[in-house]
Formats: sequence, C-alpha cells, structure tokens
Amino acid sequence: MGRLSDKVCLITGGARGQGAAEARRFVAEGATVYITDVLVDEGERTAADTGAVFLRHDVTSQSDWDAVTARVLDDSGQLDVLVNNAAVFSRRIALTETSRELWDRTLAVNQTGVFLGMQAAATPMISARKGSIVNISSIAGMQGTLAFAYTASKWAVRGMTKSAAQELGPHGIRVNSVHPGIITTEMIGDLDVDEHAKRVPLRRCGTADDVAELVLWLASDESSYASGAEFVIDGGLIA
Repeated sequence: MGRLSDKVCLITGGARGQGAAEARRFVAEGATVYITDVLVDEGERTAADTGAVFLRHDVTSQSDWDAVTARVLDDSGQLDVLVNNAAVFSRRIALTETSRELWDRTLAVNQTGVFLGMQAAATPMISARKGSIVNISSIAGMQGTLAFAYTASKWAVRGMTKSAAQELGPHGIRVNSVHPGIITTEMIGDLDVDEHAKRVPLRRCGTADDVAELVLWLASDESSYASGAEFVIDGGLIA
C-alpha cells in the first residue's frame, strides 16, 4: 500500500519544477493528485506524464480558488493535502531597486496565494477533522537576502504557517513550512549552479526530487506529530 493511499492532494504551481516532482511522487504513493498552474500547456503535459489531473488556476484569484476547491470536492469528496508551491522569484533585486509593481506581484503570488489556499482548504479539512497543509517557503524565509520582495514574501509564509498551525491544530490539521535552498529548477534562471554549489557543505545544489521527498513525508501520516515547524532542506547552507 502506498504512503498516500486514499488521500486527495492539491499541488499549486504543479506544471514544472518542484510541483511536478511532488505530483510524480504523490501519484506513485497512491494519491489522487490535482496540479494547478497558470502554465496551461506545461501543466497538461505534466498531468499526462504523472497521472495527475490539471486545472488552470491563478493562485491570486479568490474565484479561481473557489472553482478549484469545488472541482476537487465534486470529483473526490475530500481534500486531504494542500501543497502551496506556486511562487514567483526575482533574485537580487534590492530594497532600493524594487518597484511597486514587482512588490505587489511577488506578494500577491507568494503570500496572498498561500493565504487564499489555506482558507480554501481549511473548510473541508475542518469538516473531516484531518489534513496536512505544506507551505513552500525558502531559506530566504530564514535569513535576509538581497531579493527584497521575495524574502519578505517567504518570511510571511513562515509566519502564516505558524499562525495557521495554532488555529487549525485542534481540528486535526497540521501546517508546516518547507525551506529549500538552491534547487536546480527553471525558477533559478541563469544562476551559476556549479559556482553556488561551492557554498553548500554537501557540495551540490538540490534537486526537485530532494524537496519532493520531504514534502511527501509531511503529506503522509508518517509526520503525524509535526506541525507549525520549519523544515530546511539546503544541504547545510544556512549553517
């Protein structure tokens, strides 16, 4: 029996990168998986490849969240796991260089999207008296970086996770945040991976599969006493 057998899981930003890797692992462990994204062509290809169901979804939109949640519940009757993975990243744009447009867009996706997702998942999970919410933050949510708006948004995810865990815990719902380091996905763009790997004690950058294994554990009942916590996966970079 798979580690996620009989669980229905929703993963945002699932068209590629970490979200796609999580979908692949979840399906392999027996879950019914819905991936959502604004990248429709890539999302449909990933769904076909993994066995997930793809839904077009802008995480900044309340109406999109209502529609996606309704579709999952209509199809499957339950929602056991939410992975708030969708994010945008603009590296090394400092405070004095950050435009209002960049600030608003980054917080809309990275912070408001997580807020709306947790709200949407809370109702069916409270009714079921169980559930796991995994919010993907970053090591930028553990320390300061020159990516000002991104760092602000990821610190917010960390704080919202702790608050939600306090509120939802009595209903049997666990909420945790994951803080990846340098992960080789499309999001990092033209970053010199080999050069950055020299800063990592394990002497390599992470992969989407590395993160997916941690997220799988948090989604499963194996982590049944973990809530309100930060899980750093950075090869030792912070230390």
